[in-house]
Amino acid sequence: MTARLLDGKALAQEIQAEIARDAADFTQATGVQPCLAAVLVGDDPASEVYVRNKRLACERSNLASQLFRLPGSTTQAELLELVARLNADSQVHGILVQLPLPRGIDATAVLDAIDPLKDVDAFHPDNVGRLMQGRPRYLPCTPHGIQQLLTRNGIEVAGQHVVVVGRSDIVGKPMGMMLVQRGHDATVTICHSRTRDLPAVTRTADILIVAIGQARFVTANMVRPGATVIDVGMNRADGKLCGDVDFDAVRSVAGAITPVPGGVGPLTVTMLLANTLVAARKLQV
Repeated sequence: MTARLLDGKALAQEIQAEIARDAADFTQATGVQPCLAAVLVGDDPASEVYVRNKRLACERSNLASQLFRLPGSTTQAELLELVARLNADSQVHGILVQLPLPRGIDATAVLDAIDPLKDVDAFHPDNVGRLMQGRPRYLPCTPHGIQQLLTRNGIEVAGQHVVVVGRSDIVGKPMGMMLVQRGHDATVTICHSRTRDLPAVTRTADILIVAIGQARFVTANMVRPGATVIDVGMNRADGKLCGDVDFDAVRSVAGAITPVPGGVGPLTVTMLLANTLVAARKLQV
């Protein structure tokens, strides 16, 4: 068996074309161009790449973008002052503070300071709570991208056992919250470093979502034959980019699998754009 490849890059292009059409229609009807403001503190190379990719994606999708570069010496008070200005700026609809932040800055305090209506990453506790109750304002970007990947590839979620490896606030927890809600109707197990006999649990998955941050952690003997495997990881090993799944080995067992790169990553950026358009509509009302 060779697993079907789930091409996130191609799907991201398709969805961005849809966003571009909708954003153009919105701008024509209102005279307002949806705008994403990104804040980059310091000179982390990976963050530089992420922010550049987001700016280019905005251009393709008929969204405006602003980039605020701050030195690594920026204080928390200075960063909070910028966030307050962006909250008050009617021309800005989405605010992204790129993580990680330099030492000495409390990331939670900064993210909590973003207006929930402009929190297009869906990290604010108000938006997390709304997701928990099944009435989200915005869907968190990576889980939403995974949901789109499954839905648009015809992979059934309702009634399936989804195992999520990793319990982060960015992927694991919100992914579980989304898929267990009515309308998705999955049975969800969230695993972590204290899970007993992890391979036995992962082998029960119809859909296995891996976001643990360890290169090639999931091996073929951890996957049920025919399962769908979604690899959220992005690591560098042996000088190459790789995911949290041993792609070559697992592809011979799984029914469908995402590559790294070119799987979930492009969809994360795309869902950020989708949320910015939603935010512009909400703020225009």
